[in-house]
Formats: sequence, C-alpha cells, structure tokens
Amino acid sequence: MSDAIKHECGLAFMRLRKPFSYYLQQYKSVLWGLNKLYLLMEKQHNRGQDGAGVAAVKLNVEPGYPFLARLRSNTNQPIADLFRQIGQDFNELQKFNVDIANYPGLMKGHLPFLGELLLGHLRYGTQGKNDVNFCHPFIKRHTITARNLALAGNFNLINTEELFEKIGMEPGNFQKQSDLAAMMEVIYHYLVEADEASPAQGDIATVLRKAVPLFDGGFNVGGLTGNGVGFVVRDAHGIRPSYYYIDDEVVVAASERAAIRTAFNVGENEVQELMPGHALIVEEDGAVRIEQIMEPKERRACSFERIYFSRGSDEKIYKERQALGYQLSKPVLEAVKYDLKHTIFSFIPNTAEVAFYGLVKGCEAYLNQIKTERILSWNGTYDPEKLSEMINRKIRMEKIAIKDVKMRTFITEDVNRSEMVQHVYDITYGTVQKELDTLVVIDDSIVRGTTLRESIIRMLSRLKPARIIVVSSAPQIRYPDCYGIDMSKMGDFIAFNAAVELLKERGQEGLLNDLYAQCMDYLERGILHTENLVKQVYKPFTIEELNRKIAELITPADISIPVDVIYQSIESLHEACPGNLGDWYFTGNYPTPGGNRVVNKAFINFMEGRNERGY
Repeated sequence: MSDAIKHECGLAFMRLRKPFSYYLQQYKSVLWGLNKLYLLMEKQHNRGQDGAGVAAVKLNVEPGYPFLARLRSNTNQPIADLFRQIGQDFNELQKFNVDIANYPGLMKGHLPFLGELLLGHLRYGTQGKNDVNFCHPFIKRHTITARNLALAGNFNLINTEELFEKIGMEPGNFQKQSDLAAMMEVIYHYLVEADEASPAQGDIATVLRKAVPLFDGGFNVGGLTGNGVGFVVRDAHGIRPSYYYIDDEVVVAASERAAIRTAFNVGENEVQELMPGHALIVEEDGAVRIEQIMEPKERRACSFERIYFSRGSDEKIYKERQALGYQLSKPVLEAVKYDLKHTIFSFIPNTAEVAFYGLVKGCEAYLNQIKTERILSWNGTYDPEKLSEMINRKIRMEKIAIKDVKMRTFITEDVNRSEMVQHVYDITYGTVQKELDTLVVIDDSIVRGTTLRESIIRMLSRLKPARIIVVSSAPQIRYPDCYGIDMSKMGDFIAFNAAVELLKERGQEGLLNDLYAQCMDYLERGILHTENLVKQVYKPFTIEELNRKIAELITPADISIPVDVIYQSIESLHEACPGNLGDWYFTGNYPTPGGNRVVNKAFINFMEGRNERGY
C-alpha cells in the first residue's frame, strides 16, 4: 500500500484446559501456553505496531497471592520486548533452581504470567496517544476475586460520552482519550452489579447482555475475570473479524483465522468464525459455550480486511484478493486498447502483489482466447515459426517499483525534504521501452494519494513510459471510518478533494456552504446521526469524472507523462468478497447511526479548518 493506514488492532485469547503438568509431559515444556501466545501474536503483528500487551490469570490461587498479571510495551518491537521480559523472569528463576522447569506447581507460583487464562493484544492507535498507558489490556483490580477484570480488543466506539453518562460517571482526562476505558467502565459496572447480587456466582453472559448493546461501533473484544472466566464478544454487524478454535487442550480466539491455523497447525474447517452478536465464554472449570449476547443485525463485515488488512496467507483471503485483481483486467484492457504488446504490468510493494497476480491472470485469459481464435482462423495453414511466435506471446510483467527501508532525513527545508521523500521507492531501470510502453501498476487502495504524487509517479516517470495507469483494487475511498481504521478526516481523502476541486471549477462551491449550514442545523437539532449528508458532495459527478481529477491531483506539476487512474467498482468488490460487504468508506452506507454522525461531523471540521477526527 502506497498510503499506509493505521488500522486494525489484533486480539489473542487462550484458555489452557489441562494442568501444567500435562503440557510438560505432552510437549516437554510448562511454557507451552506462553509460547503459543507468542506465536499467535507474532502471526498478527501486521495488525499493530504501536504497542502490545499481555495479561494472565491464574486459577485456584491461595488467598493473598497474586493471580492477575499485566505487562505492556510500546518499544519498536513490542511483542519481542514483552516476551523478552517474561523470559527473563524464567531465566532468573532457573539460575537458582536449575530443575525448576520440571516442577509445574513451583513454576506457576513463581512466574507471574504462567496462568491458565492468557490475553494478548497488538495496538494500532486510532484513539488516544501512542503512550504505553493506552496499550491494551486494561485491568481493574479488587480484593474480591470476581471483581478483577482484564480487557482488550480490536475496535472503535463512537458513543463514549453517552456510555459514561449511562453509568453516571464523570470521566477523567485519561478516560476521555480511550475507547477501551469507556468500554471497561461499562462492563465493570455490570460485573460488580452482578457480583453484588450473587457473590462469586455472577453469569458473564448476563453482564455482557447488559453492557454490549450499549456500544455503538465495531468490535472484537476479549476479557478475563479474576475468578477464571474468559470471554470474547463480537459486534452485532460482524464489522470486526473474530475466529476461534477449541480442542481438549486449549480454547483459542484471534482476529485472524490464519494466525490460529499457523500457531496450532490445524485445518481451515477446524477454526470457526464467531458469529455477529455472539460471545465465546469459557467458565472457570474449562467448560465452553457460545452465547448470543444481542440480536445479530445485517452482516457488514469490513471489506478492507480482505483488501488489505488481514494477512494474505489465509486461503480465502488469498483467493479474494486474486479475484479483486481479476475483476480489474477488463477495464485495464479497455484502457490500453488491448495493446498487450506495449503494456507492462507491475505492482506497488508489497500488499498489492496478490491482486497483481489476479490482474495478470485476467489478462492472460484474454490473451489465450486471442491465441486460440487466431490459430483457428489459420485453418491449418501455418509454419512452425509462426505457430511458435503466437503460442509464446506472454503478458509483460516486471518488478518495477521497489520499496526501500523506511527512510529518515535530518533535512528540515521543505524543498530538500520533498526530494528525499520521493526516494522511499526505487525503480528497476531498463524494463520499459521509452515513450512506447504503457506502464500499469496496481495498488490495493488510494487514500490520500500523497505517496503516489510525491514518490511513486515521480520515480516511474524516470523510466519515460508513454503513459502510466495506476489501478486500485479498492473503490474510491470517500468517507471516514469510525470502527477501527484510522481514516477519520475528510480532507485526507483524495476522492473528496477531487470532488471539492471539481465543484470549484464548475462554480458550484456554494454547495459546500449549503451543506455545512445543513449539517449545523442537524447538529443543533440533535439529529446529526440520522443521515449521511456528505453524499451530496459526490452527486454532481460520475466516477469517471472523479477518476480523471484524481489522476490530475496525483500527477506532479512538472511531469508531462499522461497519468490515469482506474478504481475497482463497488459491484466487483462485492462479487470478489461476498462475505465482507461492509463498504461504508466507499459508499457512505454506515451500519450504525453513529457512522452518519461521524461523517457529518468530519465535514463540519473540514469546513471550519479543524484538523481533528469526527468522533
């Protein structure tokens, strides 16, 4: 992806169902569970690089001894840092007790994180600051075991202010900056209420049924209670992904199916999807149940998971990304007027690579059809050389763009910094016939267009192609997200900026002022959540008109080579990813009322020149 998006957090939940002595006998290590947690988190490191955290709860601990531990890190390699610290505890213990690894009971008593319940989290900060205090899990401690809680999740909430009002709490500065703090306070409120009503016998499903319906957002949240109950709960629309695996030894849940499969070496059908509105609950005795927490609503699973966020090692995601590329082959062929002899295909490293394979397959299918038709038209009158030339025609593929390591510069002058920024990407020289070949490069999405304009287009133009076509496997990103992706400001979207420029060019800038007045009216009347008013910005224009303006905006003023942009259509997106129809960032059709409030507020911020998110 050329424009990196800070996005989905990652969740890792484990509940060991056997005594630690079992893992020592079966796997030769009491630390089997912690090793698996490390793998489960590492295989999801794509989901969070701002920080990480782990929490552990021990069962059957004598009164007065610690049973809940939590560790967080926001270093450059937070997962490695966490498990280095956990490993240090073990190494220090082993220095003075060489054989202690053979005594599970002593190990459990001395190692804070050797618990039967484990919760891991990887953070991408879309709310709050990149401070270690904002890293999950959050915890609540209490002298009563059942009133201890650890919580972590992949989510954003839109209604945090209302949540605090609901439980009659005046939030402090920290709580105001963290969605998880609001969620924690609400769940904890009902957890304590349940324990007061029935000490040490409260049902976590009842707690969740009271708390979870209050949350406006998309979420996949895991929790551990001090008395040994673990749970994972998913939002009613299934916006955020959630998967689990259960056997006699362990219960596992994570944000990605492939992570569970890899860490535990299990088949695709053994890993189940946690259905929208449901919770996976593991009782203190290890019994597992799936409970409906709230009525499932229309499935709106995030399509960006399939386009970009989730690891492509999942076989379904891999096929869907190929399908996204394949769907684009027809419009690309039309754009190059089917002149494959003078067209070179490539991709923007690295996440667009799978879609690139699909694009090439689609073009190969067309080329093979042409080969067949031509050979049949010869009616058997051909010589070996002519036949060989036809059969050996290939789609021209090259690795044109190369992403260098992240470059930093000490230079402060804007003009010189811009010169350095363009070198984030490098190119492969000698691959293009100058002023003859069309260069087609596919990216998985175009958000701001900044990297395209400042780096990629400039670098590609050095090869002097006749034309550059940038292809996006995602549709135009027009609207903010408020369910876990860091796309919250209208001015950041190149599609929105293109629409604004077209309005100005056509003398229709007054539409923006009228829309601003309408948004302010809705705000004053308390109905900002009822309708996405920002759709009006795009109504005057066709997709092709916006594409042309976007191409103009991503082309540096001093570049004369023609640049075009081709986007995926909404219809093709849904055809390629039929299970993930959440498309609000493309269509503006939000799954919850809070989404409408966010987009309208984001527009108000844009018009008032405020560089802040809409929620």
